[in-house]
Parts: sequence; structure tokens; C-alpha cells
Amino acid sequence: MHYTFLIGMPGGPELIIILVVILLLFGSTRLPQLARGMGKSINEFKKGISEGGKDDERELTEQRREQLRDSERLREDELASADKYTKSS
Repeated sequence: MHYTFLIGMPGGPELIIILVVILLLFGSTRLPQLARGMGKSINEFKKGISEGGKDDERELTEQRREQLRDSERLREDELASADKYTKSS
């Protein structure tokens, strides 16, 4: 029999035991402070991720603009050289 499937996420009774042990270790006054700090850190993490995504979008937009500028310059150069060629002929 494979026992690897028996080790997994804790169920209802296990979670209650874990919560009681945490309550005994930290006390009832410290738990709200820990939860508040955890909530703030999660919010900061989400905020950092969303700002990072915005920075990536800005970089992509700037790269696209550069590519468009480069392609416009190349087109202008090609048109200018074509005009020179037609005028000299």
C-alpha cells in the first residue's frame, strides 16, 4: 500500500488542533496583531506585483514606440534615396 497519498493537506480536526496550539503559543492578545501584520504584508505584496506589471507594460509600450520611430526613419531614408535616384536619372 502506498502511504504517500495519506500525507496531504490537514483536515478539519487537524486544523482545529493547529489553531489551538497557535493560540497557546502566542496568546489571545498577540494573534490579532499577527493577523493584521499578515494582512498588511499580503496587501503590500499584491501592490508590488501590480506595480511591477505596470512597469513591464510601460517598457513594452516604449519599445514599441522605438520600433515605430525606427521604421519611420528607415522609410523616410528609403523615400529620400528613391527621390535622389529618380531626380538623378
